[in-house]
Amino acid sequence: MKAISLGFIGGGRVVRIYLAALQHKGIFPERIVISDPAGEAREVLMKHFPDQNLVLTGENSEAARQDIVFLAVHPPVMKDLLPQIGSHLTEETLVVSLVPKFTFSMISELLGGHKKLVRMIPNAPSWKNIGFNPTAFAPDLSASDRQQITELLGMLGRMPEVGEDKLEAYAILTAMGPTYFWFQFDELQRLSQSFGLTDTEFKTGLREMLSGAMETLFDGGLNYEEVVDLIPVKPIGDQEEQIREIYRSRLTTLYQKLSGSN
Repeated sequence: MKAISLGFIGGGRVVRIYLAALQHKGIFPERIVISDPAGEAREVLMKHFPDQNLVLTGENSEAARQDIVFLAVHPPVMKDLLPQIGSHLTEETLVVSLVPKFTFSMISELLGGHKKLVRMIPNAPSWKNIGFNPTAFAPDLSASDRQQITELLGMLGRMPEVGEDKLEAYAILTAMGPTYFWFQFDELQRLSQSFGLTDTEFKTGLREMLSGAMETLFDGGLNYEEVVDLIPVKPIGDQEEQIREIYRSRLTTLYQKLSGSN
């Protein structure tokens, strides 16, 4: 991969994830400029990456002048942000949006017509280079540009190319998905250890159980009722409908907000 400079507009969690992935691979571009108005965010980055020569600033213009510019801000900021940085981009700048809701056409318009665009839905396991980051490429992006961004972001883990109209659904499933389960895994670990399992035994058991459970449910040749009937004891079965309703109400509302369908 040729030498490139990276600019990040925003210095929060997703930037820490991406920098960690690069650091774990031992491939850190010589120049990374990160802009964030919050001094606390910049301090956190310095704490996590003290050995990297990061340029941290409260201004967006310098970050926007790098070869590849990542938009790593919250959606409400985008309408004001993009017109401000558009004049600092060149025709060769690759802009990678990590922001749901804002389509290629919206981003291009707000940037003053810029066409070299990529949209990606980030995934927290990218921290360990095992992420699943669905990616869409703007129609005008050249094959060489696609190759360059794939070589860089492929270090995060898998980055399947998907239709732009699928990105908000992936935001619900893969970007936020770990939060639906992490607290449950944590509690199961605590309980399993209190029941006498070692940490290694717990992790092996959980991984194998989850893999087998998914294979049985989705590819086992049984319908849902038949799969569920394989296990007679369901310790939290009486709470199932309540949990389903939480999923239906909260995730549907969030998807409608992200996709602009309400």
